[in-house]
Amino acid sequence: MSDSSNSEGSSPKGWLERLTQAFSSEPASRRELMTIIRDAAERSLLDAEALSIIDGAMAVSEMQARDIMIPRSQVVFVPDDAAPRDFLPLVIDSQHSRFPVLDEEADDVKGILHAKDLLPLLLSGKVDQFKLRDHMRPAPIIPESKRLNVLLTEFRENRNHMAIVVDEYGGVAGVVTIEDVLEQIVGEIEDEHDVHDDSLIKQLDASAWSVKAVTPIEDFNERFGTQFSDEEFDTIGGIITQRFGHVPQREETITVGRLRFRVLNADSRRIRLLHVVRLPERSAE
Repeated sequence: MSDSSNSEGSSPKGWLERLTQAFSSEPASRRELMTIIRDAAERSLLDAEALSIIDGAMAVSEMQARDIMIPRSQVVFVPDDAAPRDFLPLVIDSQHSRFPVLDEEADDVKGILHAKDLLPLLLSGKVDQFKLRDHMRPAPIIPESKRLNVLLTEFRENRNHMAIVVDEYGGVAGVVTIEDVLEQIVGEIEDEHDVHDDSLIKQLDASAWSVKAVTPIEDFNERFGTQFSDEEFDTIGGIITQRFGHVPQREETITVGRLRFRVLNADSRRIRLLHVVRLPERSAE
């Protein structure tokens, strides 16, 4: 006779059945749902990586394009009236794979140029025969308020990798890529062309920035004129977690000097992304 308890434990359904038991009482809110999921992780029904991904996916459902977009000041545009000999050095130096094509006079993005479409041009040597307008791909336009989970679905359905973010007046505010969205779920996706010091801090307007929690304290101090110590922690995420006294959840805020930190994304173990605002002197705590 077989041991029923052993066969059940070895069944592929075993872990799923145990996880289902954790949801025996239906959660009434997302916060309560995450509490149940974290409790399941503490009882080894989920591993830490799975918990981190669930946390990230839940955060993405409430985040907006403005929270993670690459601001206009950091976007590499190709002028729509530029000749190939003029923009090729820009494409090569930046090492990006996609470039918004901008009508500078009308301040309007006409399309997206893929770097791979330039390879036949370089191989043929017929640089002067390349017509930029004939090789542009459609540029999806989205508002700053676009929810990231909706945007990710649209990226997948339309097979787009980049969208142009516009402000309430229709002006170009920045761009967001599918990689930017996925990083909020699974963490950093790095390749050989990533430039850490420039991509960790993105200025959103005159007094607001998005800052990745892995930003070295030395770099943060240099950018914001602060004097956080790096003796105990290496990153700004470590400093802010210490100031909270716990690992904060999304939307928790804290003011340190003239800087207000709002958590944009975090999981049960660490902060991932911060929104930083420099306060006027009269508002500083």
